[in-house]
Amino acid sequence: MPLTGKERRHLRALGHHLEPVVIVGSSGVTEGVIAAVEQALNDHELIKVKINEGPEGRHEGADHIAEATGAEIAQLLGRTALFFKRRKQKSRFEDVLKGPHEPRPAPKADEEKKPRRR
Repeated sequence: MPLTGKERRHLRALGHHLEPVVIVGSSGVTEGVIAAVEQALNDHELIKVKINEGPEGRHEGADHIAEATGAEIAQLLGRTALFFKRRKQKSRFEDVLKGPHEPRPAPKADEEKKPRRR
């Protein structure tokens, strides 16, 4: 199931501080790279992959990795791609993928509102 815009935005925020765990070299996306990405996705669910220019461009390389691993591309920024693949059991991202986020709490009625200054 594809990610919604809100889910993708939240995953990008969570992945901002991550470092790339897999680096695609000049050989491009090989079987070894795909195996490393699958292992990292099983361990972490949300990973960054640095895609250097090889026989295929960065967009094609990211699409190839996503298709081969069954992951979703949350972001492709420059040469760095952020991939997400939810685990079947014990996912850390259950709250992200549940659906609509909880609304803001309503203001309490007993609190007096200050007049607005203009």
